[in-house]
Amino acid sequence: MIPLRSIHIRNPDALPEGFPFDLPIIRTMEEVYFTAPVTLLVGENGSGKSTLLEAIGSSASLPTIGSVAIDRDETLATAHELARHLVLTWNKRAHRGFYLRSEDFFGFALGTNRTIQELGELAETFEPGTDARATIDGQRDALVRQYGDLDAQSHGESFFHVFARRINGDGLYLMDEPEVALSPQRQIALIALVMDAVNQGAQFIIATHAPILMAIPGAQILVLTESGIVPTPWDQVEHVQLTRDFLADPDIFLRYL
Repeated sequence: MIPLRSIHIRNPDALPEGFPFDLPIIRTMEEVYFTAPVTLLVGENGSGKSTLLEAIGSSASLPTIGSVAIDRDETLATAHELARHLVLTWNKRAHRGFYLRSEDFFGFALGTNRTIQELGELAETFEPGTDARATIDGQRDALVRQYGDLDAQSHGESFFHVFARRINGDGLYLMDEPEVALSPQRQIALIALVMDAVNQGAQFIIATHAPILMAIPGAQILVLTESGIVPTPWDQVEHVQLTRDFLADPDIFLRYL
């Protein structure tokens, strides 16, 4: 049983004016039911998929993979406003999971490496063999075992490494365009990682433009349009059709550029 059953807007006729409440998908949104362990939010830039995902993360109080906690992130101020009008209905309340925006990962990597360095420097101020030194060394070693040296890996490698470490069994995992740092091969590896977690009871809601990720077996694809949120089969998603047509004959698209 997936954790999050559905979302809907509380009192849609009483929404405030301005962004993000003037987005068509917010004004027209009826209750959205999550019918599969993996849901893909698909739409053009500006359609509101990231905003909706942010509001779900804020309402669920999920930890972030970033440099700032979700409830203190000033860049998510509009998401917090929307979250106050968003009702989450649970099958079972998720206590594991995370919320990730791809652009936040740099801050997470910098913060993690800085913490590892600072713990190392702090440990040096205590004599070897003392309880304080052992405690600090233990904290530093735990971070190194968990994440390794994120600076020593490529962006895509470190991105995937953190996914592999932080996706851990049942829970709710929200990802905003995780494909940004991933090669096609890594996107396929991410699908395998997601499917393994699904078998342990995990639920994923992913905002994406990537046809590869949209092909996750059994995934529910919700396309955000001007007229509402439309469940759509993979082979009928415009992103998939356009990518397929382009790869079949790039010259048709490029000859007039």
